[in-house]
Amino acid sequence: MRYAGAIEASTSLAADTSSAAAARRFTVDVLKQWGCGELVDTVTLLVSELVTNAVLHARSASRLVLRQTGGNLRVEIGDDSAATPTRRSYAADAGTGRGMMLVEALASRWGSDRVGDGKRVWFELPLPVPAERRS
Repeated sequence: MRYAGAIEASTSLAADTSSAAAARRFTVDVLKQWGCGELVDTVTLLVSELVTNAVLHARSASRLVLRQTGGNLRVEIGDDSAATPTRRSYAADAGTGRGMMLVEALASRWGSDRVGDGKRVWFELPLPVPAERRS
């Protein structure tokens, strides 16, 4: 686990189903440290979905990065698979397949980039306005 000031934080995650829970804990700690508690529910949901995708589909370890950039929080999950994420249609009662739909619905922007032999899936949300700036 690495914290780089209040600008970026990252951690490595195993190719294991327990990684989603570890990613959620890390995300909550970082967002609270940064004073972004109001983003916790949305960001932890999306992080959980993307880390689970890395474990199930890429079958690889992953790296989670949270970064404040401009007025946005950018969250990246990198894995060793070059396969890009796709939104799929499932039956209403299916127990799987809604992760990318959630990312698409809740993030202000999202995408994926090839990195070496793998990829990085990312999403962005606006950072909350500090209370002292609200009027």
